[in-house]
Amino acid sequence: MQPVSDAFLSALTTSHTMTATVRAMYDGAVTVADLPIVDGSVTVDRGSRVRRTVSLTVADPALLPWDAADPLAVYGQELIVSRGVRFTGGQTETTPLGTYRINSVSGDTLVGPLTISGQSSECRLLDDKFMAPTTTRGYANCVEAITYLIRQTLPDAVIVNATSDARNPACAVTVWNANSDRWDAINEIALSMHADIYVDAVDRFVIADIPDALSSSVVWDIAEGEGGTLMSASRELSRTAVYNAVVASGENTASNSVPVSAVAYDNAPTSPTRWGGPFGRSPKFISSALWTTVGQCQSAANYALFDATAPNVMTSITAIPNPALEAGDCLRISHSGRHELFIAQAFTIPLTAEGSASLTLRGGKEDAA
Repeated sequence: MQPVSDAFLSALTTSHTMTATVRAMYDGAVTVADLPIVDGSVTVDRGSRVRRTVSLTVADPALLPWDAADPLAVYGQELIVSRGVRFTGGQTETTPLGTYRINSVSGDTLVGPLTISGQSSECRLLDDKFMAPTTTRGYANCVEAITYLIRQTLPDAVIVNATSDARNPACAVTVWNANSDRWDAINEIALSMHADIYVDAVDRFVIADIPDALSSSVVWDIAEGEGGTLMSASRELSRTAVYNAVVASGENTASNSVPVSAVAYDNAPTSPTRWGGPFGRSPKFISSALWTTVGQCQSAANYALFDATAPNVMTSITAIPNPALEAGDCLRISHSGRHELFIAQAFTIPLTAEGSASLTLRGGKEDAA
């Protein structure tokens, strides 16, 4: 979760006044300090290759772009979005909701409104495919290789290694061909160090632990009843994407290493998904050219098994919006007499006072607290 004051979080649980600001930028300069939006929302989704997207409605047709340098054109123009709280005394506290490259603008030229969509900075790396074979050779560790690949596209990008133990293992030598996807390559390196990588609300590339509801700290409580922020909830339990073995394999022609593999099984006697039990057999296969030893494959398989055997409990809720949340945050949901821990998989934050936040949660671990 983005850092905010206790007063900010407390205000969300009571009647409060919200603020939203959208700044337009082009080539480092502010072109519109406060875009007059009439509707809009930000969506944050761990399952999407581009984690953050924005959709806005602007009433004024005069802002429809005609020239390449107009504030809302699509030639590198950006939107910086924030949402906040105005306290009783008039003071305002805001939290960032992301920086977005404008991807499309449309609208009636005479009366409007305009519809604007944008994406966070992963989209720039998705566009910038490798124009020539590219290798990790010469880079001593994973973070160094990731930094190199990102800064080829975005020289001023901020890269943060936020893994819990600041791990940064050696990066195996591999080669990606011309026309290969740069962002896929970066994610492959992050996976080899058992991590996620994404762009956060302040436009940093963050390398972080893959979230787990059992080991993560709760950042926000969502509860029903008086003083709570929960408005509605639904629950689904599914076998989809639940496995009880992980097969990890690696084949790296660039380093002339032989193919290697390893398997991790769910052998816990009391596990409902134990291998060979009533659940049946359901292996998951993962691979990376960056795993060049059996030990690396075994470590990857063991690490992936925990997530593979997790119950696929998808809970969807609507709640009072908390703009400081990040996908991957651990939330405590209190409803129907139960307290459960979830990982925020995806959510939408409105930019107007009337809307509520829609959240999709993954996990569902009983919390005794």
